[in-house]
Amino acid sequence: MDRQPKLMNYSRMKDLLGPHYAQTHDHSYISNELGIIYGDPRIFMLVIGQSQPPFVIDDYRMGVFVNGEVRINTNLVERHITPGTLVFLGPGTIISPISFNGQIEVYGMSLFADFPMPFASGQMPSAFNGQLRDFQIKASESDIATARHIIDTIWHMVHQPDYNRQTVSSLVAAMMYHYDAIYRRHSEQQSIIHSREQTIFDRFIQLVNQHCAEQHQIGYYAGRLCLTERYLSTVIRQTSGVTAKEWIDRALITRIKVELIHTDKSVARIADDLGFANPAFFCKFFKRLTSLSPQKYRES
Repeated sequence: MDRQPKLMNYSRMKDLLGPHYAQTHDHSYISNELGIIYGDPRIFMLVIGQSQPPFVIDDYRMGVFVNGEVRINTNLVERHITPGTLVFLGPGTIISPISFNGQIEVYGMSLFADFPMPFASGQMPSAFNGQLRDFQIKASESDIATARHIIDTIWHMVHQPDYNRQTVSSLVAAMMYHYDAIYRRHSEQQSIIHSREQTIFDRFIQLVNQHCAEQHQIGYYAGRLCLTERYLSTVIRQTSGVTAKEWIDRALITRIKVELIHTDKSVARIADDLGFANPAFFCKFFKRLTSLSPQKYRES
C-alpha cells in the first residue's frame, strides 16, 4: 500500500523535538493544533538538520527571523533570509535548505491540521487564500515588533493552566491580518518598481508551482497568462536567464524527488500520477536532468 508523502507536519515535528524535550521545552511548544519555536537556535537546526530534503509542509507557518542568515529554496526560488524578515510558508510548499550562517534565531508558529482556523470558508485574508505558496518580506522595525508582540502573547497564553483556544485563535487571526496588510503594502510598492516583464515572470512561477504536476508544456502557462508561447518564452529567458521549459522541468524534478524519497510508490505509479505517457519516458526525462535513474536516486 502506498504511503502518503512524508510531510514536515505535527507528527514529524513531534518526533524530531521529542527526544530533546529536556533541552528545548523552554523555547518550543507543540500540540496537535499548534507549534511554536521561541528563539532558541538549537530548535531550528534540529528541525531542519534532521530532515531529508526536499520536504513538504501541509500547514500554515509564520515566523520572524531575528538572527543569522539562511539560504533556502522554496517552491523553485532560492531565498536569502536575513534578520528583520517576516516569513510565510503555506500548504504545499516544497523546501530545500542550502546553507546557514550564524546562530539562527526564529520566533514563529505552525498551524497544524487540527487548529481551529479563525475564518469561515472563503474569508481567509488574501495572502493566505491559496494563491501564494510562500513569501518573505523585509519589514520595518515597527512591523517586526508587532509580530513579535503577537507571538509573545500566544506563547504566554498556551502556557496558562486555563488555556483558552478561542483567545489563541483570535490572536492567530490578528497575526494573519498583520501579515496580510504587510504583504499587500509590499505588493503595491513592488508593482510600481517591477517592469511588466518581471510581473509576468512572477505570475509564471506561481502558476508553475501550482500546476507543474499535471501541466508540463509552455502552452498551458502561456494560455493562462493570455500570451503567445513565443512571447512568454522570450520574457522568461530575458528576465531570469533560464528558459520557461527549464523552470517547468525544475519544478517537476523537485516534485518527483519528493515522491521518490518520501513515498513507496512504484516508478510506474509516480510516472502515471505526474502525467507522463509511460514509465520509460519518465525514466529518460529524470535521468537526463539528474544523471541518475529514478531507482538509483531512490536508493542513494
